[in-house]
Amino acid sequence: MSPEELVYFCVIAGSIPVGFAFHYFSPAVKQLLALVLGLAITLATCGVHSLHSLVMVLGTWAIIKFNWRLAPSLSLGWTFLYLLFFRLVTWFGLPSPTPFTNAVLLLLTLKMVSLANEVRAFHLAKKEEVSSFTKSPVIGGLTQEPSFYDVISYSYCYIGIMTGPFFRFQTYSDWVHQSAPLSIPSWDPCLRRLRFVPVYAALFVGANALFPLAYVRTDSFLERHFLYRLFYMTAIFFVFRMRFYAAWCSAEASCISAGLGAYPVGAASRSGGGPTVQYSAPADAPVLYDFETIRNIDCYNTDFCVKVRHGMKYWNMTVQWWLHQYIYTSAPFRPYVLRAAWTMFISAYWHGLHPGYYMSFLTIPLCMAAESAMERSLRARLGPRGQAAFDWTHWFLKMRAYDYMCMGFVLLSFQDTLRYWSSVYFCMQLVAAGCIGLGSLLGPGQGRARDGEKKEELRK
Repeated sequence: MSPEELVYFCVIAGSIPVGFAFHYFSPAVKQLLALVLGLAITLATCGVHSLHSLVMVLGTWAIIKFNWRLAPSLSLGWTFLYLLFFRLVTWFGLPSPTPFTNAVLLLLTLKMVSLANEVRAFHLAKKEEVSSFTKSPVIGGLTQEPSFYDVISYSYCYIGIMTGPFFRFQTYSDWVHQSAPLSIPSWDPCLRRLRFVPVYAALFVGANALFPLAYVRTDSFLERHFLYRLFYMTAIFFVFRMRFYAAWCSAEASCISAGLGAYPVGAASRSGGGPTVQYSAPADAPVLYDFETIRNIDCYNTDFCVKVRHGMKYWNMTVQWWLHQYIYTSAPFRPYVLRAAWTMFISAYWHGLHPGYYMSFLTIPLCMAAESAMERSLRARLGPRGQAAFDWTHWFLKMRAYDYMCMGFVLLSFQDTLRYWSSVYFCMQLVAAGCIGLGSLLGPGQGRARDGEKKEELRK
């Protein structure tokens, strides 16, 4: 475990027991203490580089006050341009920031863009109320415009400040002003979320020792058999998954212990977005709560869902919601694959400037196009047994595609990524291109089967 990983572990591990105490605080005390703890963590890990996060917050606040109508697009431009400056800060003669500063800024970028959109939705809803003399039906919308203190408190709330999950300002506000926080069960849900963390952590440490990433960069690695080189990416992706499974499940537990993201089950909350329906519990019935709003990883479905496109929905779920809500829906393209490519490009930029991010993320749309082509042309022609075999093959190739793309994500540089991909003969790009070509040759399958596929996609 690296020193940085040890710091992340200590921050998350300390946040979990602290969270239980927040059930006993009044809203004002809860808001203040969460801010103080968040500022303490930021200053302790980022030092003077904490000013970067403050500049981003102040800039977003100024944009919202200057023009709330254009705040969503202006805040997106502001935060992403500041990320560029931050990553090139040494070019301007400024000291190189700590990796923790980068983590804080990544989460702040999501928060600031979301906040600008929430404020705009609030003003539009108020204007609609004035013009129609009826209350706006917006679900999960703000009831008042946040004050400067509210924005600072939200930005530096200690929960997930470096590790996530992302949560909207409305989710934060609902947490601060919970009417009966002691009635929200946190102990059992927290333990359930933590039960596999020791297993994930042990598997990460063991597999990382057996299959170090640094070995891929050596000349001796290229001398190994092709099948060994191909297998190595599966081992690296396993290490990668176990690391994030342990981290994100623990980060979710820090939210659960404090009661953040707790909503009645009847509210049908979505990861990242929160409640999707208006819900009021019957007076004579106990309220059942869930924490779907802050759920960031679905470990089982990440591993065992069939399709590449579905795999992304179960990984870093709150960020995926943010990308869909604020990037995908406003993409300057209509075809699904192009919109997905645009979203993946923005996601790569959000992660950083390393070429490996772009090489990996922009391979995803190619894989999506391949699986769509094969579903339309081949799966639609098969019977039930054939479709079952197709799905198992599809799942196997999906996992290998993620193995392959993970190498670019962890190797980072163009040279190292290209070196590894060439050592396995660019196999996934070739398989994807072959599937697209075969799908074009076969043509669309039976109309009824295609209609069934479309209905299944809509249902999911």
